[in-house]
Amino acid sequence: MLIGHAFEEGVLHLSLPGDLTLTSRSAADLEAQALAHAHRPRLVRVQLSTADPSPASLSVLSRVRRFCENLRIPLTVVGPVRAAAAQPAERPSRDAGRPALPLTGADAQV
Repeated sequence: MLIGHAFEEGVLHLSLPGDLTLTSRSAADLEAQALAHAHRPRLVRVQLSTADPSPASLSVLSRVRRFCENLRIPLTVVGPVRAAAAQPAERPSRDAGRPALPLTGADAQV
C-alpha cells in the first residue's frame, strides 16, 4: 500500500506520503477511495507527512477531497507531526561530570 491508514471510532485516518510520483498518484487515490468505501467513515482525516508535499501528493489530496465531498463525508487535513524542538547543545565545561548544585541566594538571581 502506498498510503497508511487506520480506522477507529468512525474516523478513517489516512497518512499521505509527501513524495508520491505521477506514476503512483492514481494507485494512492484508488486506495483512499477503496478504504472509504470499505469502512464508510463519518469523517476522513488526512495527515501529510511533510510540510512540502510533491505535486502528485497534492493532486491525491485534491482527489480525496472531491471524493469525500461527493459522498458528503467531512474531511480534515493536518500537517506533519513536528518533533520536539531540538535543544541547543550545551558547551562542555570544566565541571563536566560533577553533580549540579542548586543555586541559592544571590547566585539564583539572573
